[in-house]
Amino acid sequence: MAEAGRVLGLDPGDVRIGVAISDAGRRIAVPLGTVRVGRPPGELKAIAEIASENGVVLVVVGHPLSLSGEAGARARQAESFADALRASVGIPVELQDERMSTVEAERALRAAGARGRDVRRAVDRSSAALILQAWLDEHQRA
Repeated sequence: MAEAGRVLGLDPGDVRIGVAISDAGRRIAVPLGTVRVGRPPGELKAIAEIASENGVVLVVVGHPLSLSGEAGARARQAESFADALRASVGIPVELQDERMSTVEAERALRAAGARGRDVRRAVDRSSAALILQAWLDEHQRA
């Protein structure tokens, strides 16, 4: 396995960026919260602060490929966001295929009894946790 340390998972959206974090042993991802897009001091600075405060050594950004695996407009936005993040946080940033993560998060939240506004508030951070957990699971075997 690669360098030990906590990993931050991000699910970038137009309004909010879902944030999740791993334990230091990189076994489990837990939702951490959300960062508002376009609010001062800016989402990149806010994410850099979260990373610094939590001793994060790597950031994983959700990469919304199409079901066929092609990179559409949303995937290219995620790639640009990851590039900007690399320049601002000073730690490695990787992309993780996130096909269906939002659908899975919504389904799990509804199954747990969340409704309406509660689902909308929780889905971004839950999606970030699913994205990060997928990355952790792939890299546990590596």
